[in-house]
Amino acid sequence: MIIPWQQIDSITLYNVIESFVLREGTDYGIQEKKLQQKVADVLRQVQVGEAVLVWSESHESINIILRSQYRFD
Repeated sequence: MIIPWQQIDSITLYNVIESFVLREGTDYGIQEKKLQQKVADVLRQVQVGEAVLVWSESHESINIILRSQYRFD
């Protein structure tokens, strides 16, 4: 289930994104980005609709994925 980011308290949203960034372990190339920049990048993707927050009832957890990867079943 997609959770609209606008319905989440701003501090909670930041914490969800920060947690996502910290567990991703993504390679950012030659020049590593600081945590704040990574969070800002993901926040922008969420705000423009490129990425969505998804609640998993079976895992009782939230994740962030690209909208193009979300399956609308």
